[in-house]
Amino acid sequence: MRLAGPMRAVAVLLLLGLTWVLASSILGGDSSSLVKHFFRETKPRRYKCGLSAPCPQKHLAFRLVSGAANVIGPKICLEDKILVSSVKNNVGRGLNIALVNGVSGELLDTKSFDMWAGDVTDLLKYLRPLHEGTLVFVASFDDPATKLNDEARRLFEELGSTVVKELTFRDSWVFVGAKGIENKSPFEQRMKNSKSSNKYEGWPESLEMDGCIPLRAPLEN
Repeated sequence: MRLAGPMRAVAVLLLLGLTWVLASSILGGDSSSLVKHFFRETKPRRYKCGLSAPCPQKHLAFRLVSGAANVIGPKICLEDKILVSSVKNNVGRGLNIALVNGVSGELLDTKSFDMWAGDVTDLLKYLRPLHEGTLVFVASFDDPATKLNDEARRLFEELGSTVVKELTFRDSWVFVGAKGIENKSPFEQRMKNSKSSNKYEGWPESLEMDGCIPLRAPLEN
């Protein structure tokens, strides 16, 4: 009876060893590949801009994150490239905008517009001459709305926005629109500044939005 314990342990070790040998032979005879295979299978796959699934062909993967209060800046990612972020030192209070060629996906420009103490004329001059098909990515930081006038709101509506007409002081806002869009954009979120529901003192929570945007066909001459 005293040998029952040791014999049971030996049997378990033999079973584990046999399992290891069989698995090793299946994976090509290299026992180290078993460990690599295990970790490769359990590690979650990562897609562009942190999306949970890959985008279809001829679509652009994107992720927008609005600023958190007046402390953490916004972020705009496109096709796994960071276009706007605090790390790149190209964010500012107000509206942070990236313009992208809707046919090629090429970045055209990035700029921020101070909607608290800035001049809305600068924003108007930026939006008025946009070419047909230009994609417009917007992420707010601190205050996106105080200096917005009727024309600025109308220009964003023409890009596909449905909430810009209601945007107010210190709201959080993320939006993707396009020059010449026929319908309203499906890529837009707004978090209203409200004392009763704000996550931060004086500011609502940050918004995060991602998705896949189809590239448009080249315009016919």
